[in-house]
Amino acid sequence: MGKRILLLVVTNMLVIITIGVVLSVLGVGSYINAEEGIDFGALLIFSAVIGFSGAFISLALSRWMAKTMMNVRVLNPNGPLSSSERAIVDKVYNFSRAAGLTVMPEVGIYDSPEVNAFATGPSKRRSLVAVSTGLINAMDNNAVEGVLAHEVAHIANGDMVTMTLLQGVVNTFVVFLARIVAWTVSRLVKEDLAPIVHFVSVIVFQILFSILGSLVVLAFSRYREFHADKGGANLAGRDTMIHALQSLKNHVNMVDNKQASLATLKINSKSGISMLFSSHPDLSERIRRLEL
Repeated sequence: MGKRILLLVVTNMLVIITIGVVLSVLGVGSYINAEEGIDFGALLIFSAVIGFSGAFISLALSRWMAKTMMNVRVLNPNGPLSSSERAIVDKVYNFSRAAGLTVMPEVGIYDSPEVNAFATGPSKRRSLVAVSTGLINAMDNNAVEGVLAHEVAHIANGDMVTMTLLQGVVNTFVVFLARIVAWTVSRLVKEDLAPIVHFVSVIVFQILFSILGSLVVLAFSRYREFHADKGGANLAGRDTMIHALQSLKNHVNMVDNKQASLATLKINSKSGISMLFSSHPDLSERIRRLEL
């Protein structure tokens, strides 16, 4: 559930690298003084501009990216729908009203055997809830209700915006540290090679630090999943939410991993060190917390 975090992380990484390269080539935001070295104040401002720009551009693209990459077919609530499609739309709208949303999310379906659903979008007023055909076909009505309630809770909690603000802070430190290390490395080579070494090092270290920074974002994502479970329980009932998670656990292997770039956004059963790279907590732990 919640196929949204890696889209934000990957898109964000590409955006900040692109912005950083373009600004460097244009000479915008110079933070290196030939006599005194790095102007840390100027570098911090430069880093924050790139970092938060990258995060908010990624957020703005999130709904479009999800629709495009997953081939989501958005359901028209006023058009002809099958009984199962109408049921999905009605459930999402009912939970959205109960959660206090004033604008209904878009509701979509994507064709995949995986048992999965996700919510994304730049704001509560411009959000999307999408479910796979695999989930509709494999789960009973109560389980589907629990999954949809969980996704609506993500929207009501404003999780995408919260994650974006965190990503902006992480980006700022990534850009800041990458340029300090790159400058240090460039001082170790001949003066005529220093500019190209600095340029290449910035890109390399920005990628490396972005990967490390994503661990912080993913850890916060796992934390927010527990809150969405509680929100889903408030909307659909605790027993319904627990039943949904148990059903997901039974179908955990039915996830389409052909799109490797989206794999960590999907339901998973990772454990141990691999959990560091997962956007979702272990399903057993999620069930345990709801049962307390």
